Amino acid sequence: MLTVLAVVFRILANPLANVFQKQLANNRADPLFINFVTYLFLGLLSGIYAITINWLSFPKEFWFFSIGVGFLGALGNGFLIKALQQGDLSILGPVNAYKSVVSLVVAFFLLGEVPGIWGGLGIVLIVVGSYVVLNTAKERFSWVVFTRKDIQYRLLAMFLAAIEAVLIKKVINYSSPEVSFIIWCWFGALFSFGIVYYQKSAQLIGQIRLTGGHINTYAMLIFCIGLMQFTTNYTFDHMPVGYALALFQLSALLSVLLGHRFFKETDILKKLVGACIMVAGSALIILFNN
Repeated sequence: MLTVLAVVFRILANPLANVFQKQLANNRADPLFINFVTYLFLGLLSGIYAITINWLSFPKEFWFFSIGVGFLGALGNGFLIKALQQGDLSILGPVNAYKSVVSLVVAFFLLGEVPGIWGGLGIVLIVVGSYVVLNTAKERFSWVVFTRKDIQYRLLAMFLAAIEAVLIKKVINYSSPEVSFIIWCWFGALFSFGIVYYQKSAQLIGQIRLTGGHINTYAMLIFCIGLMQFTTNYTFDHMPVGYALALFQLSALLSVLLGHRFFKETDILKKLVGACIMVAGSALIILFNN
């Protein structure tokens, strides 16, 4: 029952966090700075529990995977917010379903796994669903649409998140969902600060001043991201990563609705139909993996 609740809360928290990220980015907050602030405050809030943990008891492999989680998370979330800044939530949310296709392609080249009938049909459905969703863009469904910066940033974020998910599972295996959450916050804050300082050091003071006018939005974002990541870790601890990632694709439907509600994005019916088809494709890939 707790696992089911964790999946439900994760599905709800992810697109809501995207809404707050897009609102901040639309109000001149830099995506890299938004990313850093989120990690920083979650890291500070988790500090009370962190002092009860014997950090010296973990092996070097734990720290190796933790560094990978922090780096990939900081980079991937930065690309995600940049994508939301430039594109429509109702398009970028469903595009995340391509994560299932990426996992099959990687498995084919690295493990020699050939998709069966369910896996092949799942890929077809995801492509068909993406055709419906992306055909609402002005470029329509074509190779041209994949030259758009928002789509490219979203695909990069998706690829990095898929690898990050595997590393998070490794960290959980060496510790617990709670410890892995703290690690995600701390190393994410460290690497995101390095990225924002390297890229935007001259704008830091201005960005800090901007936060004063958006405290409530930042607070809601931090809450949603914290809830999303903790429920993600809990789910990974209780079911295979591949199954969990496919279930999380249900958030694509909510992304379409929220894009219409908060940002007046159009062609919602077509996007909902496309998102449903892509979710069905992800479900079939689960059957293939099973």
